[in-house]
Amino acid sequence: MTAAPGNNFSQTKTRTTQMQYSMKLIMAAVALCAACDGQAFAQTTPAAGTPAAVPPPPPPPKWEGSISAGLTITRGNSQTTMLTGAAAAKRKWGQNELELGGDGTYGTDHGVKNNEMAHGFGQYNRLLTDKFYLFGRGDALYDGIADIDYRVTLSAGPGYYFIKNERTFFRVEVGPGYVFENVGGDAKSYWTARIAERFEHKLTKTAKIWEAVEILPDITHIHNYVINSEAGIEVAIDAQWSLKTYFLDTYDNEPAPNRQKNDFKLVAAVGYKF
Repeated sequence: MTAAPGNNFSQTKTRTTQMQYSMKLIMAAVALCAACDGQAFAQTTPAAGTPAAVPPPPPPPKWEGSISAGLTITRGNSQTTMLTGAAAAKRKWGQNELELGGDGTYGTDHGVKNNEMAHGFGQYNRLLTDKFYLFGRGDALYDGIADIDYRVTLSAGPGYYFIKNERTFFRVEVGPGYVFENVGGDAKSYWTARIAERFEHKLTKTAKIWEAVEILPDITHIHNYVINSEAGIEVAIDAQWSLKTYFLDTYDNEPAPNRQKNDFKLVAAVGYKF
C-alpha cells in the first residue's frame, strides 16, 4: 500500500522539527559547559593586573643559640693545654625574655691541673614597659683551682634599658640576692645586694662587641665581695660560624686560703650559631 502524499509531508515535517529541537539542546549543553569552564577558570586564575598572593614569611625562631670552643696547646720549654667551651640560648616572646648560658675551662701544666672551672646561669625578664623590667636570676659556679666547691647566687629586682635599639643595648640591674657557697672548706651563706650592667653593640652587620660587670657584696660583712667582669669581640665568618676573643675576670676579695684574689682568662674561640 502506498502512503498518501499528505502523510509523507507530515512525517518529514515532524522529523525536521525533532532535529531542530535536538540541535538546540546540544547547543544549549555546549554553551552551559563553556560557561561553567569560564567560571571555574575565573575563580582559579587571578584577574589581569592583580598580583599573585605572596605567601607569608616563616615565623622567626623561638630560640636563638650559640656554642663555642677554644683549644690552646704549648709544647717545648712549656707543656700546657687548655680547653674552653661556652653555650648560650635566649628567647623573646611578648613581654618576656629568657636567657640561659654556661661556660667552662680545663687546663694542665706539665700534667698538673691549672684550670678547672664550670659556670651556668639562667635569667628571666618580665618587661613592664619597653625599657623597664623585673628580673629573676640564678648562677652556679665551681672552680677547683680557686678551691670553690660551689657558689650559688639567687637574685631578683628591677632592671632598666638605658639604650635599646637594633644595634645597641645597655642595661643596669639592682636587687637583693642570697649566696650559698663553700670556699676553702668553709660553707656559709649570706645576703647580697647585686649590682650589674651589660652593654652590647653591633659595629657592623658581621661584628659586635660586648662587656658586662657584676658586683656581689656581702651586706653583713662589707670586706667580703666578688666582682665578675667580661668583655669581648665577635666577628662572623658566615651566617653561622664566627670567631670570638674575650676575657673573663673574677675578683674575690676574700679567697680561699693560699689562693690569689684575682682570676683572669683570655679566650680565643670558634663559635657556631643555631
